[in-house]
Amino acid sequence: MAATPLPEREHLTICFAHVAYRLGERFALRNTGIRCFELRTLHELEARIGAADVLVVSGLWRNELLDRAKSLRFIQSISAGTDQYAREALRARGIRLASAQGANEGAVAEHAMALMLALARQLPQARDNQARRHWRAMISDPALREDELAGKTLLIVGLGRIGSRLAALASGFGMRVIATKRNPAVAADAAELVAAQDRLLELLPQADFAALTCPLTPQTELLFGAAAFAAIKPSAFLVNVARGRVVDEPALIRALQEGRIAGAALDCFWDEPLPADSPLWTFPSVLVTPHSAGETRRYEDNVIDLLLENLGRLWRGEDELKNQIV
Repeated sequence: MAATPLPEREHLTICFAHVAYRLGERFALRNTGIRCFELRTLHELEARIGAADVLVVSGLWRNELLDRAKSLRFIQSISAGTDQYAREALRARGIRLASAQGANEGAVAEHAMALMLALARQLPQARDNQARRHWRAMISDPALREDELAGKTLLIVGLGRIGSRLAALASGFGMRVIATKRNPAVAADAAELVAAQDRLLELLPQADFAALTCPLTPQTELLFGAAAFAAIKPSAFLVNVARGRVVDEPALIRALQEGRIAGAALDCFWDEPLPADSPLWTFPSVLVTPHSAGETRRYEDNVIDLLLENLGRLWRGEDELKNQIV
């Protein structure tokens, strides 16, 4: 089904739906004259989605909402990931969809770099010692001391925008960067070696850090599983700022329990919030952040910039949206 044109500016209504982000407040400062309202809960969204021509949403989205969204013409996702949207159902109703890819690429790359630094410099252990008012003595065993990143090999799984930014940061710390990518011919200069995704197991033995920055697709779901943990060095660390299901969580837990990996820094999980009974909370060698890699003080404005760009394209009758998905 062809996409239905947007109402004109003076008749358009935008719904911002997110549990925390202050998108409506930031949008009001743009003085666009466009009507909008902001929601915080799924219950509110279920009740009011029928009034929206444009929906700006991510985690609150449920595909069942389509039956209530009689006026909906465009969804601007707040997140770069869009696996939660039923694309064929959107196409059948003439609803366009665009992602927020690029809105947080710098932030996620910086977060991944910070996680690697924290693991190498043992910052979580230092914080734990501070909480106990414990001054750690000098360590005679070199293998137990803090480490340096220079000279270490970083394997980036998914050398897209985020992965390329991370490659540049890591290179600045003197790390050797290798990567896998769906199309290794693109952005090949961002790393010393760029290989196809099917060479992951071949490259893993070289890695001191493996950073996941790939999207979640049928090809990457559970990509980092038992075979990957068997291939990686026991002294290596895993960093996941991609999607939870790129990693086989039970296989990761087994690898940690059996000492087949030195540790992990994880920003995303199979279930979020991470359940209180998850063993991942309990490993001293695991650093958990609450899917916050992409969050910055400018994030709302970055998403609104994308939204306004795409609204302009739709009003001009252009076929291609920025970060178009549907």
